[in-house]
This record gives sequence, structure tokens and C-alpha cells, in this order.
Amino acid sequence: MSLRGGRSFRHSNPNLMRIIYIFLLILLLTSCIPLGDSPTSYPLPPTQIPFYASETPAPFIVPVTDTPIILPPVTDTETPVIIVPVVDTPIPDPATKWWEVYFTDPLAINNPDAIGGSIEEKLIQFINNAQTSIHIASFEFDLTPVADALIAAKNRGVDVKWVTDDENGLKYDTQPGRGQFALLKAAGIEVKDDDGRSALMHNKFWIFDQQIMWTGSTNITKSGIFKQNNNVLVVRSPDVAYIFEREFQELWSGQFGPRAPSTLSNQWAILDGTPIQVLFSAEDHALINLIALVNDSKVSIRFLAFSFTDYPLAKAMIDRSKAGVDVKGVYETFSSTGTGSELKTFWCAQLPVRQDGNPSFLHDKVIIIDNSIVVTGSLNYSSHADDANEENVVILDNAEIAALYLQEFDKLWNQAHDVEAGTFTCE
Repeated sequence: MSLRGGRSFRHSNPNLMRIIYIFLLILLLTSCIPLGDSPTSYPLPPTQIPFYASETPAPFIVPVTDTPIILPPVTDTETPVIIVPVVDTPIPDPATKWWEVYFTDPLAINNPDAIGGSIEEKLIQFINNAQTSIHIASFEFDLTPVADALIAAKNRGVDVKWVTDDENGLKYDTQPGRGQFALLKAAGIEVKDDDGRSALMHNKFWIFDQQIMWTGSTNITKSGIFKQNNNVLVVRSPDVAYIFEREFQELWSGQFGPRAPSTLSNQWAILDGTPIQVLFSAEDHALINLIALVNDSKVSIRFLAFSFTDYPLAKAMIDRSKAGVDVKGVYETFSSTGTGSELKTFWCAQLPVRQDGNPSFLHDKVIIIDNSIVVTGSLNYSSHADDANEENVVILDNAEIAALYLQEFDKLWNQAHDVEAGTFTCE
């Protein structure tokens, strides 16, 4: 095409031609984007939220950067099994909290034949609601109604598996009043123990449908639920359940003790603004992390302890008391004055510590820091528990949950009594 006088349009309007080329280029690129799709945006990694900021040891909550681990199978065959989301599990009601906390009440709920309002009743409800799997790592067992609920779950197609301690689990199952593990095995439920180790498989956690995790200090026994002071923490989170499922898989495959693999950098989550850290002993060296938490306390420390024989943890609490932190604790009376107990250490340091008033046991293993951080689980505060046993610890930072544990602490503090004068001779 040319205009009058013989000059071409392209030569007479170079700027206009450039505009046309740009327009055509934009049109071509735009046509390459699929209709109805918007460009993908990738979320940034979660921000690290450590529970403490001291330099030694380094904060243990870190962003997850490792390649995801495919869990080994829980069957005895070598067919690979990859854990996938449970799509049949109902989506939780948004109004439902992601956490629940329960405490035993041996003064009011102490009849194993009347389980209404008890932790046993709550546990059976979780069992009855399970649809695909119930994986358990728990120290001992003597509750027939729970066994019956697990057998019913097995009969409706739920995958039920239990790892227990050898001495206090399967071997003790032959004693009078026991036999609940035998009931499970007779119904086709697989039960394994820790294979003759001298240390304990002392965990107390349950995983339902790879969606819900149950833990705390409570053994699934008549004594644990109806006589002792204990606590239960339930977390509704696939992320937290996966952390415990991975540990269950290790136990099921026979990996026990300090040589078991540690996945500490992947054992954390943030749920609705609440950071949660999970520790497993012996591989994760839980006590050194608890000492670091104590070292960063600013306002208060409260503890409930069935057994507290770890001097470094006691010294850390005493040091914080000297720095102005309000420290108080309740010990289980039994063996609290024996060799190794740190009750004497606290008492001689003139810290307010008491012995519990339960004629059975105060069996809790709880620390509450600065009215916000809660430590609970199966771990007694002893080097043996940390170095050899199979234990679990949950640490979370949530003032609402902490308030419930503080309320329980105050109740047990009021039921406890001061150490009698002359019990100890201080150097």
C-alpha cells in the first residue's frame, strides 16, 4: 500500500508502525493465558516463631525446609504405603475449637463403673467417631469399655494398632484385672511392645484418622483416670497428627531409644496463631529445650510433677526465681523426699514448693511459663526419661489454654501441703 506521491505508509509513519507492532505483541501474549485462570501465587514460608530467644541452646522452632518424608508402611509387607489425606473425614465445624483440655477429678469422678463425665467417656467418643485409623502409643491399659470400643472400630473397618511397653503392657496383661490387650489381639487388632528394652515405652498418645492427636499424662487405666491427677490435651490438626504419626511409624517399625531418627526441625506447627512444638525423647533431648524455655521466663513458672529429679532444670528455675520470676510447684508426695528428688533443692533454696494432697498420685508432668506457655506430655523431669525412654512433650503458647492449666495448678496447690519442718537438712 502507498500514498499519493509514491511514499509508502511504513516509511511515512514510523512511530505509528511501532505502536501497531507493540499492540499486536501484547495481543499475542494475552492470548496465551488460559481463560478463567489467574496467575498462581505461591505462599511465603511460615515465619519462625520461637518460644524463646536465648542464645544457648539455639531456638528449636525453625521453618520446615527439609524434603517431606514418606512414612514407612505399618504393615509387615514391603508394599510401599504413602499416607494421603483422609478425604472421608468430615470437615470440622469452624465453630469447633482446634484444641480441647481435660483434667481428671478424683474427688468427684472416681468410680470406674460410672464413666459419665470422665476422660474415659471422652476417649470412647473419639474412638466411636473414628472412620479410618486409630494409632496408639500408650504405656499401659486396663479399661475394658475402651477395649470394646476399639474392637467395634476394628469391626467397622478402622485400622487399629497399638504400641505399648513390654513389662507394663503385654507382660502385665496376664495379671488379675487385666487382659484387655488379649481382647484386642483376639479381635485381630495388632499390638506390639518395645521388644524387651530395659527403658520404658512411656508415651501416651493417640492419633485418630490422621486428623486428631490426643496426649498428656493420662494412662488408660482405672487408676490413671479415676484416682490420679492427670491431664489430656487434644489437638485437631492434620499437621500435628502427622508429626505424631511419623513417630508412631518409627515405634511400629522397632526404632526405639536415642538412636531413633530425630526430625526436630519438622516437629512444629502454627494453629490459629498458636505456635506448637513437639519433642520426642530420647532422640530430641527434651530437657535441654525445657531448660531454655525456663531461662527465658520473665514473669512466672508453675509446675506439677510426678517425678522431678533433673538438677539442671531445677537450678534453672531457681536462677530465674533469683532474677525475680515467681516460681511455685507441687510435687507428688511419694518418693519426693527420696534420693535424687529435687524437692530438697527447691526447699533449701526457699522456693514455695508443696507435696500433693492426693492419697493416690499426682501424675501430671506440666510446666506453665509466663501465664501463656504450657508444657505437657508423658515426660517426667528426669535424665533417665530423657535419655532412654520413649516419651513425648507438647509445648504451646496460648494464654487461653494456659489459663485452664493455671486453674488446675491452683486447685492442686490448695489441696497440697507444705513440706514439714525438719524433713531436710540443708547444707
